[in-house]
Order: sequence, then structure tokens, then C-alpha cells
Amino acid sequence: MSGSMVGWATQVAEAELGAALPRRWAHTQGVARRAAGLGHMLGEDADLLVAAATLHDVGYAPRLAATGFHPLDGARFLRDVHGADERLARLVANHSFGWMEAEERGLREELEAEFPLLDGPLLVDALVYCDMTTTPDGESTTAQERVAEITDRYGADSLVGRFIRRASPEIFAAVGRVGAASGLATRAGP
Repeated sequence: MSGSMVGWATQVAEAELGAALPRRWAHTQGVARRAAGLGHMLGEDADLLVAAATLHDVGYAPRLAATGFHPLDGARFLRDVHGADERLARLVANHSFGWMEAEERGLREELEAEFPLLDGPLLVDALVYCDMTTTPDGESTTAQERVAEITDRYGADSLVGRFIRRASPEIFAAVGRVGAASGLATRAGP
């Protein structure tokens, strides 16, 4: 993984999201900025984190939405169309405890078969941190505020609402671990 991977990721994400979903693109840019700020704690995986942050929501692009589950659609696009690094595709597929939403959608076995979870807990947690502390408009927020915003936007009883309620303890724990590891002051949860 190198800086050229980050440049490539930015080009791909902007091409898929920039015009079609400008607010999602703003969120993506904010998540990537957060990731760049955590590079010091990830060493050789710093660029991998930034690339994954940049591409984590690419599956929302209308032309890529095959299953309607953006982590899986995005990871398949990266693997099948771009021949992306396996670790990158696996991070995108499983970002922010996506396996829990996959379970709600009846796609968990499919997700796990194609894109198993990575073993690097700090890298996985760092992507959760970046996504769940960035607003839809790309600004910084707390994980608690982000979870509340997602619940409000989708509805507490929606599929996404059920997923985020179930995932929130894990999200708050991951954000707390990254905050502790990086020395950042965070308000991880209630």
C-alpha cells in the first residue's frame, strides 16, 4: 500500500460518488481526513486505512447497488472491477460492524465467505472510529451523536435502525479504544 493507493482510491470514490451523491462524497472526504490523522498509530497500514476510509461508502453509488447492502456492493466492485488489494476490499466489506447489518439482510454468510473479517483489530477499529465520528456532511462529531443521527435518519424500527442499535455498544467500544490508543479525547458513548 502506498500513497499512490490513496490517490487511486480518491479518484475512484470521487468518480462514483462526487456527482451522484455529493453529501455522501462530503462524508467520505471527512472520513478520509480523520483517517489521515490516525496514520501515526498504524505504521505501514496508514495508507491502507486512508484508502479504506476513502472507499468505505463507494457501494452507495447508484450504478453499483446490486444487493442494496453498500459494504458488499462496494467491496465486490473494488475486487471485481479494480482488482483491489484483498485487505482493502475486506475492510470496505466489513466497515463499522457491517456483518451485523448483513445479518439483518440475510447476507452474513455471503459476506463472510467472500470477505472475511481482518485480524488487525486496531486497523478495523480505526475505520469504525473515522466513520462513526464524521457527520454526513464531513464534519467531526461524537460517536454518540452519529449513532443518534443515523437512528433519526433511518428510523429506529428500520433495518438500519435495528442494526445501529445492536452495533452501538461495539461502535462505542471501538471508538474508545482508538481514542485511548491515539491519545484523543473522545466521548465514545452514553
